[in-house]
Amino acid sequence: MNILITGGAGFIGSHVVRRFVTRYKEYHIFNLDALTYAGNLENLKDVEKAPNYTFLKGNILDENFIKSIFAKYNFDGVIHLAAESHVDRSITDPLAFVKTNVIGTVNLLNVSLDTWKGNLEHKRFYHISTDEVYGALGAEGFFTEVTPYDPNSPYSASKASSDHFIRAYGETYQFPYVITNCSNNYGPNHFPEKLIPLFINNIINNKPLPVYGDGNYTRDWLFVEDHAIAIDLVFHKGKNHETYNIGGFNEWKNIDLVKLLCRLMDKKLNRKEGSSEKLITYVKDRPGHDLRYAIDATKINKELGWEPSVTFEEGLDKTIDWYLNNKEWLNNVTSGEYQKYYESQYN
Repeated sequence: MNILITGGAGFIGSHVVRRFVTRYKEYHIFNLDALTYAGNLENLKDVEKAPNYTFLKGNILDENFIKSIFAKYNFDGVIHLAAESHVDRSITDPLAFVKTNVIGTVNLLNVSLDTWKGNLEHKRFYHISTDEVYGALGAEGFFTEVTPYDPNSPYSASKASSDHFIRAYGETYQFPYVITNCSNNYGPNHFPEKLIPLFINNIINNKPLPVYGDGNYTRDWLFVEDHAIAIDLVFHKGKNHETYNIGGFNEWKNIDLVKLLCRLMDKKLNRKEGSSEKLITYVKDRPGHDLRYAIDATKINKELGWEPSVTFEEGLDKTIDWYLNNKEWLNNVTSGEYQKYYESQYN
């Protein structure tokens, strides 16, 4: 099979590309990425010369380019990860999220449908979405696959919209799709604008750790390699026109997570216990901040046999070690434009 993976140079995408390239030698994996600030081909240096891997530089907003690569490579399946994904950036520039997450997705849908017309039986369009489309939870309860959508940020609204378009194409054109909604990912190669890699980098450099509000926002955390395994399972064994929630069964309040991270970093950096915790700085809360997310991943567990392979502590330990052993990668991605964004966001 020829498989197109969009956003394959990004955080989650690079782990998915690596898994498919190394695990399925009989497939040819095409990695389409626009290489914006979060796309980094250094994430895939270990597979870039594999005979069943091809990188395609392009943007999903460029419909003519998408048509040309579908015509040339005749893809059998699409795993769609390309997206603007940071809530803070969506508050600053909502239109960028509408363009990439909604229009870009519809471009892919249109070209896939046109290319596969009359031959949909053995095709698959797999869309990776987020738990944030469901809105916020109170102190109890979990998001399931039938939880009503209730997005509260421009980012989550754009992802909810793309989910709706995909379902609509399934109903209108019998388009062969699957959707997964995942919780917060963490792990190696994560661009340091999200909480865990940002704070690892700041602790290394003795910079403040900016915690929103009172720090009591709760998130479910999923190790990125476990997510890649789940994506593999859903792509191959998931049922058409189904949604699967993927979560880590792993809820943490932000402030508790940050304090755990500080303790682990102090130990690994041979610093006095409590040194990193002194860097915690409470900053003004962001607008529309959802209190709690929590995923019920029972469906994917029962139907496909997936469950997390590591505890949060094990995954976090692996993640910290990767960043400490890859400081050159970290330095490269935290220069230039990212630094300007960081200063404006947390000034």
